[in-house]
Amino acid sequence: MKTAVPCYYHIDVEVGPERVGQVSRILAAHLRHWDLENLVDPVRHGTELLLRAIDQHATDKHTSIEMWWNGQHLITAIGGEDRDLRPDQDLRACLADIAAMSDGWGCCASGTGCTIIWFSQRARSGERVPLVPTAPAPTLRSGLQVPRALPVAVLGAPANAVDDALAGAR
Repeated sequence: MKTAVPCYYHIDVEVGPERVGQVSRILAAHLRHWDLENLVDPVRHGTELLLRAIDQHATDKHTSIEMWWNGQHLITAIGGEDRDLRPDQDLRACLADIAAMSDGWGCCASGTGCTIIWFSQRARSGERVPLVPTAPAPTLRSGLQVPRALPVAVLGAPANAVDDALAGAR
């Protein structure tokens, strides 16, 4: 069975009309590398919407983009340095499109005052994989006895007496 490894990617860009497609292709390449081909189109679409809106409305074009994959959800967050950018006014149409195409989304301000907009895509039921591999099977040829299975007198005895008691129990 294939297991998922948590993944993280971060990129800082100066948003411009020519950079929107380039950043979209970079994110798509990372998603393909993570074996998340089915999430490429929605992530590209949402990212392009946000980057174009930032290009149109923001005065400071410096933007950070982050993606997190945890085995069931992919979260894409875009943070702009422009403190005057108002998601409720400037990005209203863009956020409505993102809400329609994503499984979850939100907007918040960071401690430095920049605006962060995020959206998530959930892996569908047949595509989910466990995040942690299953525990390995014991590799010893014979199992060890659990101490609770031994008589109490054996547990308090010297080490050589325990070995003799174990030999007698076999």
